[in-house]
Amino acid sequence: MNEANLTQAPNDTKSPASRKRLQEILGVLRRHRLTRGITPAKLREILEDLGPTYVKLGQIMSMRSDMLPEVYCRELTKLRTEVKPLPYSVVSSLIEEELKDTAENIFSWIDETPLGSASIAQVHPAILRDGTKVVIKIQRPSIKKIMQNDIVLLKRAVGILKLAMGTEDLIDFRTILDELWKTTQEEVDFIQEAANLDLFYTNQKDITYVTCPKVFHNLTTPRLLVMDYVDGIQIDEVKRLEELGYDMTEIGQKAAENYCKQILEDGFFHADPHPGNLWIAGGQIAWLDLGMTGRLTEHSKRLLKNAITAILEHDIYSLKNVLLAFGEPQDRINHARLYTDIDDILGRYMSVDFGTMRLGDLLERMLSLVKEHRLAITPDITLLSRSMITMEGTLAICSPEVNILEILSVHMSSLLLKDLDAKKLLTRKGRQLYASLDKSLDIPVQLSDLLNITKNGQAQLNLQVSDSEEIRLGITKIANRFILSLLSGAMFIGSGLIADIPTIPLWFGIPWISFLGYSISGVLMIILILRILFTPKK
Repeated sequence: MNEANLTQAPNDTKSPASRKRLQEILGVLRRHRLTRGITPAKLREILEDLGPTYVKLGQIMSMRSDMLPEVYCRELTKLRTEVKPLPYSVVSSLIEEELKDTAENIFSWIDETPLGSASIAQVHPAILRDGTKVVIKIQRPSIKKIMQNDIVLLKRAVGILKLAMGTEDLIDFRTILDELWKTTQEEVDFIQEAANLDLFYTNQKDITYVTCPKVFHNLTTPRLLVMDYVDGIQIDEVKRLEELGYDMTEIGQKAAENYCKQILEDGFFHADPHPGNLWIAGGQIAWLDLGMTGRLTEHSKRLLKNAITAILEHDIYSLKNVLLAFGEPQDRINHARLYTDIDDILGRYMSVDFGTMRLGDLLERMLSLVKEHRLAITPDITLLSRSMITMEGTLAICSPEVNILEILSVHMSSLLLKDLDAKKLLTRKGRQLYASLDKSLDIPVQLSDLLNITKNGQAQLNLQVSDSEEIRLGITKIANRFILSLLSGAMFIGSGLIADIPTIPLWFGIPWISFLGYSISGVLMIILILRILFTPKK
C-alpha cells in the first residue's frame, strides 16, 4: 500500500474501530496526566502503553537527533519491545494459514515457548522433518492493519500532537510519520527481511568470522519467516564466552571491523547492532534480526569518508562542506558561526588522546550542531549516526578497550591505499595539469577585459556579508534612533523660535504651538532614552 492509499484508508476516524482506538489513546494520555507536562521518561511510558505503532514511532524518533533533543533520544532507546506472547494455538493456526498445510507435516517439533515475543512478531525454535534446526518468526495477526489505522489517526492529529507535547516546530511529525509508515511496511513484510538477510550473507560471504541466519525461502511468506537456528551466545555474556576460551578484545575488534566494512564498502549496514542482535556461534560473529537496515549511496559513502578524514585532520572547512552536502538548509546559513562551532567541537575532541576519543559523544555533538543550524539531514544519515552510537555502546559492554573510531580510521586508510592506482593517479593529475595550463592562457585576456571595464566605469562589486540579517536589523535600530533624535531636536528648536511670536494664544504662559512642540519633543526624547536603556544586550 502506498502513501496515497494510507491517507485515503477506509478505516477513517469516523469508523467504530477508529473511535474505539481513539478512546483507548485518550485514556492512556489521561492516565499519564499529559496535561501536567511531559518528560522523556513519561513519553517513553506513554508510547509503551499505546502499543506497537507507538513503540515503533518512539524507536524512529530516538534515531532523529536532528529533530529531537538528545535527552529524549536516549530515553526512547529504552523502549521495551517484549510483549505478552501469543497462545501457541494461535501461532499454530497462523503457520498453517501461511503455509497452506498442517504444521505437523512440515515440522517434526515446534517449541511452544517462544524465544522472544515482540510487538510485531514472535520467534519459536523448531525442527524440520529432515532434522534441520530452524527458527520460525511469525507475525501477529492483523498487525499491519492495526498499525496502518494508528498512523492514519496520527496523521490527522499532527497539530494536536505538537500542542500536547509542546514541541511547536521542534519536531516535524509528518516527516517522522512518513518514515514510520515506510519502516512499518518493510518490517511487516518478511519477504523484505529475507532479502536483507540474503544481501547481508552475500556481502559477508568472504569474511570467515562473520555469518547470519540463512533463509528457507520455500517456507517464507510476507507474514512468516523460517531461518536456520543460530546456536550461540550473546556477545555481552562476557564471562561465559571467556570461560569457553574466547578473547573478548579480538571479538570486539572483529565486530567493529566488520561493521566498518558494512558502512564504508557495502553501503548496507545493520541499523540496530545492540548486544541481543550480535551472537557468537561456532567461532563466528552472527548478526541477527535484519528487519532494520540502512543503505548508503556511493555519494553518501564518499561524503562519509571525507567527513572522517576532515575530523582526523581537524579540517573545519572540509567538514563544513560535508555537513552542507549531507543536509539541506532550512534557513539562512550563518557560515562564520558554523565554522566557529565546528572548530570548537573538533578542538575539544582533538585535545584528548585518539584512543580514548568516543565516537558517540562526537556524533551527538555534531547532530546537535546540525539541529542548531537548521540543517535537514536525510533519514539514512541520522539512522547511521544512531546505529554507530549503538554499536559503540555494544563494544563498551563486551570489549571496552576497543575504540571504533580508531578502527574506522584504520579501515578507511586501508581502503584509500587499496584504491590508490599509480597509473590512474598520474592520468588524473595529468588531465588536471592540462586543464590548469589551458585556463591559465585565458588569464591575460580576462585581465585586459577587466581593466577596460574598470577604466570605462562599468565595474561592479557584489558583496555577500555574513550575518547580513543581523547587521541589517542593527543598522535599522540605529537609523530609527537617529531619526527620533532629529525629530526631537527639530521640534524643540522650532518650538523655541515660535515662542517669540506675540499674536499666538498662550497655554501655560507660552504660545500653544510652542507648548505642543515642546511636549512632542519631550515624549520623543523619553522614548529614545527608554529604547537605549532597555534594549536587550546580546
